[in-house]
Amino acid sequence: MRKKKMGSAAIYHIFVFAFAVIMIYPVLWMVSGSFKSSNDILNSAQRLLPEAFSMQNYITGWKGFAGYDFGNFFKNSLFISTAATLGAVLSSAVVGYGFARCDFPFKKFWFGCMLLSMMLPFQVIMIPQYILFNELGWIGTYLPLIVPQFCAQGFFVFLNVQFIKGIPVELDEAAKIDGAGTMRVFGSIILPLVKSSVVTGAIFSFMWRWDDFLAALLYLNKPARYPVSLALKLFSDPTSGSDWGAMFAMATCSLMPIFVIFLTMQKYLVEGIASTGIKG
Repeated sequence: MRKKKMGSAAIYHIFVFAFAVIMIYPVLWMVSGSFKSSNDILNSAQRLLPEAFSMQNYITGWKGFAGYDFGNFFKNSLFISTAATLGAVLSSAVVGYGFARCDFPFKKFWFGCMLLSMMLPFQVIMIPQYILFNELGWIGTYLPLIVPQFCAQGFFVFLNVQFIKGIPVELDEAAKIDGAGTMRVFGSIILPLVKSSVVTGAIFSFMWRWDDFLAALLYLNKPARYPVSLALKLFSDPTSGSDWGAMFAMATCSLMPIFVIFLTMQKYLVEGIASTGIKG
């Protein structure tokens, strides 16, 4: 029986390891390509390791375009992602608290509408949003990328509702007996207890905003304001030639913030996802 269990565990770990290698191979190939020349990338695509490591792609890629180095694009992405994440996390926590603890007319109906909003792809609302932002004069600014995040996001609202429902109502009642108002209860009791949910939402929001290409392509029209996701596309020019090596180098650099966030916040991410599935 023991040998059978060990054999099953070995097969399981071999399968998981093989699947992990398949999933991570494109990333390894990109990182390896960042040390190759463009010709070497195209002529030796089947070889993972470069014949000779060179940092020239990083030097060339960091110079950027139109007088703007890649540090400017990283700064733009950091500003957009941070501001949008703060708006999404804070507004979603407040709305989630309202759905979980407050009573108001048609509460279930509005909660259902919120869930339906999660099922709408961006392509459905893309044109109406563009017309609205154009009328407001926001095209060419960061406002279309940041302001909508302050209106709460359905997934994060649902995440917070699930967490808050797992907190005993008696804590709220005890605080209200001591004279605390609704917002005091939220800020002093509920918010610290849903830290895992808030951090999980912050991780997802930052990753989504950092990788967002389509929205930046729609609303930004000046290279000085481009985020990293949009600036990487400038390395590719089908009409003349593409600097694949520089693109891979800057794409590798663009992964570093996400990689660091995932490593440092992995505990909260796993706890947030697991707890959401248990509490209800």
